Amino acid sequence: MYIYESIVDEIAALISSGQLLPDSRIPSVREYASLRKVSVNSVKNAYRMLEDQGLIVARPQSGYYVCDVLPSLKNTPIAPIYNPVQPLGEQSQLLAMLVDKQQDSRYTDLALACPSGEHFYPVNRLRKLTSQLIRTDPAYYMRYALPPGSARLRAQIARRGLLLGMNLVAEDILITHGTMDALSIAVKSCSRPGDVIAIESPTFFNLTPLLKNLERQVVCLPTHPQSGLCLQTLEKCVIDKKITALITIPSGHNPLGFVMPEENRRALAKMAAQYQFAIIEDAMYAELQFNAPLIANIKAFDSEGWVMVCASYTKTIAPDFRIGWLEAGRFKEQAFHQKFTSTVAESALLSDTLGLFLENGGYDLHLRHLRRLYRRQLDRIRACIATSFPEGTRVSNPQAGFILWLELPEGCDTLALFHAALDEHILCMPGLICSGNKAYNHCLRLAVCFDLTDRYRAAIRRLGQLAGLHLHQSRQ
Repeated sequence: MYIYESIVDEIAALISSGQLLPDSRIPSVREYASLRKVSVNSVKNAYRMLEDQGLIVARPQSGYYVCDVLPSLKNTPIAPIYNPVQPLGEQSQLLAMLVDKQQDSRYTDLALACPSGEHFYPVNRLRKLTSQLIRTDPAYYMRYALPPGSARLRAQIARRGLLLGMNLVAEDILITHGTMDALSIAVKSCSRPGDVIAIESPTFFNLTPLLKNLERQVVCLPTHPQSGLCLQTLEKCVIDKKITALITIPSGHNPLGFVMPEENRRALAKMAAQYQFAIIEDAMYAELQFNAPLIANIKAFDSEGWVMVCASYTKTIAPDFRIGWLEAGRFKEQAFHQKFTSTVAESALLSDTLGLFLENGGYDLHLRHLRRLYRRQLDRIRACIATSFPEGTRVSNPQAGFILWLELPEGCDTLALFHAALDEHILCMPGLICSGNKAYNHCLRLAVCFDLTDRYRAAIRRLGQLAGLHLHQSRQ
């Protein structure tokens, strides 16, 4: 890590934590260099980057000052929504359009959370490890893989579980075809068609279609943008509607970006044991938390096996491997059976490659790189939004991951904005897709997992201009 990068991280952390307030003066270049015993050039480079990120501003004859920050998201809880009436056909059409256009190089993708670029993956290391395994054992090509999957990878998943407070046993872990496969297996293992599954609102856009396809009923729970789902509402719904399971994304929530406080996780695990319903914990972004130490998964507080935890390595190591995992607690036997009777097993070669990568200790170094990269990306793009979008726009300040949630001023229809941006070859995701209802028609989800080139900066600025035009038209 370069010296100027550590200076950027230090000052950015002071600003985000509130220790440096908006409009407060920060030390001059020479003052900071003297204070930290670093070169003037290092401080100049750091301040220039902080300016690019929109965190500080230089005032002539006065010095450097902290910029005004973006307003945080409002807490606007809505009543629980049972069986969202938003037609799945419309949602599916929008998603199909996004996937189709994302593969067209003429479009700039700000919608889908698919990290792209060599900065995001250990490409060369994986290539070498895969070749090493094939040279050592050519029979990989001639063996059938069977569940629960690679013993090497499952051992490493169990070992890494300790970092998130979990005492996992390798024999209880099932290797899956990414996180979506794990979620599907978990739902089928702990519930039956017609059962009620609770989800957060807004949430990951594929959950409602998944549950509808599995013939489960859905209840959407109000979710606080800083602390997560409302536990009081959940408890009432558990009693009133006999909820069978809850799907939650407590770390780096998609799309709100929060990390649920530990006390809420403890309470949630206790509630599941008391009322005997399953919690399906999507821990996809758990290791991408920005603050240390990492907050333990909900699974860490589960003593009776009601919490099922799943994740994958598609966002951090190898997207095309499509390797995920599930620890299903008391539903282990059902999960293993579901896997064997559906997709049977995952590639032993790809799974062992990941296991070897985790064994060699390269993953923690890679994760530290990703955390720094995504934190800078988020700061820079939030700064771009602050100068490009209509006044009154509120933006999440994620504690993990690489997704931003925008609340535009009332009157701005993001579905109309989606189509206007599409005409200009810009892809964004309207809040409608993430909610299954019209409560978030003024909201927008943006992913920041790309190299921030001039092309992407221009797309963000143009999207903000289009939002301003639509808002102006709606108020006439």
